[in-house]
Amino acid sequence: MPHRVVDFLRQSTQSLENQVSSLTKKSAAFDTRKRRHPPGRTAQGTKSAKPTRSSFGLDRDSDAAAPPYSPRATMSNSRPISFLESHGHGLHHHHHRISFPGMHFGRCSKEARPPSPATLEWTLESPPAVMYGDPATSSGALISGQLFLDVKEEFLEFESVNATLSIHVTHKKPFTNHCSECTHQHTELKKWELLPHPLVLRRGKHFFPVSVLLEGHLPATLDTPMVSIAYELKAEAVPASREGAVAHPPIRLERILDVRRSLAASETPHHSVRVFPPTNIKASAHYPHVIHPIGSNTLSLRLDGIAKHNAKVNTIEYWKLKKLTWKLEETIRTVAPVCGRHSPKTPSESGDAGAPEEPPAKKGVMRSETRVIGEHTLLSGWKSNYASLTDSTVELELEYCLGKNARFACDTKSRDGTEVTHQLVIEMVVSQEWAPVGKPHQATHTGVGRILRMHFGAILTERAGIGISWDNEAPPIYQDVPPSPPAYSQEVFAESSIDEVIEPLDPTPRNSMSRSSTDTGTRCLMPGV
Repeated sequence: MPHRVVDFLRQSTQSLENQVSSLTKKSAAFDTRKRRHPPGRTAQGTKSAKPTRSSFGLDRDSDAAAPPYSPRATMSNSRPISFLESHGHGLHHHHHRISFPGMHFGRCSKEARPPSPATLEWTLESPPAVMYGDPATSSGALISGQLFLDVKEEFLEFESVNATLSIHVTHKKPFTNHCSECTHQHTELKKWELLPHPLVLRRGKHFFPVSVLLEGHLPATLDTPMVSIAYELKAEAVPASREGAVAHPPIRLERILDVRRSLAASETPHHSVRVFPPTNIKASAHYPHVIHPIGSNTLSLRLDGIAKHNAKVNTIEYWKLKKLTWKLEETIRTVAPVCGRHSPKTPSESGDAGAPEEPPAKKGVMRSETRVIGEHTLLSGWKSNYASLTDSTVELELEYCLGKNARFACDTKSRDGTEVTHQLVIEMVVSQEWAPVGKPHQATHTGVGRILRMHFGAILTERAGIGISWDNEAPPIYQDVPPSPPAYSQEVFAESSIDEVIEPLDPTPRNSMSRSSTDTGTRCLMPGV
């Protein structure tokens, strides 16, 4: 089939080229013949006896029957028009330039912009922003950094330098499609006026400190098929404009800050017991309640009550595990808000005063989606014991984790209705077999099977590592210091002198006389005498 398509394209291309070349040759030959023999004369210089036909297929004799307003077709203007002449490539070259003012092609068409007189950069000095604990008890995360304004000119005056930190929520399934207000919501958390009044700055880098405390109830960074949450840091430096000088555009900077949340894991694993009626099967599971995106987790499972004695026929019925499948499911719920333009009107707004009162309109619509971020199927790997009727058990240790290239989101719950939860789903396929008492190796299938399904709640969160909350690592504050330094005791100075309190270093008695000076012959006394 492909060779037929190639042959067809080759034949169509060759036929088109042959038609163009034949038309060019015919037009050239006709022009040569016309220059040698004027129109209306033969090669002997006499008029042609036979009527000639024009290139439009009309006889000259038919001109008499033409209406009086129709132009008479003569041989001078009735020569055939070649294919190349019709496209501007005939004997007389007429170059027609076609311009498209609204279209620009190539790199050369871009307008040359003057170089920026300054640039803005951002450096994060604090550790990565991690909120420790759940939203109800978390103290938040501390973010501190510096903005660098690099001035490239000798002197440059700025009117203002501002910075803002806001939360940008994007609903990928909004209340109304193609509506920017329903899709994007911005919440400003902090605004800094780093340069409130105009100021002239010299060449070089100028530093502006920026710090903010994110409250613990704020959501972490999120990116799901339903909604995305991002922390945007925007800075703007506005150069001053003067008369007669070149006006510089504002210098802007936009950065995305990654904010995460880490929940503490319990020291002991959770214990869950499930019973599956009408059978006597009981499942006992030990599993960690908090899991992490990187690394595997272990679940210990034990099945009891898998053997039953049938006294009527003196046989034992066993439930044997044939297949086990585990899945990690992620459920995303969010409320797509409605903007003021698309919000339904209440009866009071629509003007129906006599209409009965209705409940207020909803502020949005609930969206939810569930996806699998990890799964695996096991056909073996467990220990089965069918030795006795009371001790028949099935034990296994199951390792589960996220998929290799799975896109996930950690557990979160915000005040705007966005919530992400996870659960571990285990499905077991068991089949019933019977065997005579004391002969379990002679088991026979009964054709009865069941599917046992269990759901375990899991919390997916980031690892805390060696980090702790900012308030636990902060030094003591001034309010924790006592109101004044400790006072000295006044009783020592009131009752006795300093000589009585402090023992003298010289063991000489206080009232004894000192030795006489041999040089001067003057007698010296000890102090206090």
